[in-house]
Amino acid sequence: QVQLVESGGGLVQAGDSLRLSCAASGRTFSSYAMGWFRQAPGKEREFVGAISSSGGNTTYYANSVKGRFTISRDKAKNTVYLQMNSLKPEDTAVYYCAIRDGGGLRVRESLYDVWGQGTQVTVSS
Repeated sequence: QVQLVESGGGLVQAGDSLRLSCAASGRTFSSYAMGWFRQAPGKEREFVGAISSSGGNTTYYANSVKGRFTISRDKAKNTVYLQMNSLKPEDTAVYYCAIRDGGGLRVRESLYDVWGQGTQVTVSS
């Protein structure tokens, strides 16, 4: 079983940057996609972006974060990163990483197999 642990959340001001990490341990998939999701208070969890282990680390982002957020991975460390720049108060949420077997990028959370516990990101205005 794969375990995911997020870290890097915190309180920042609007315009600041933050980098979240998602470390995977345990049994790993030979081909996978790692997604980032977030859930703001009173709202449903939403897709942020994803990266595939195949196809040259293909990435896909939600329109709301495109151009500001970047997902990358360090294969040697089994870690995926979410670099968040130009943060806005509306980015405030609990951020989750999730992994799915197979390299296809998907936005539906039901298609992801294992989830991390989440990390809080708060952006003050």
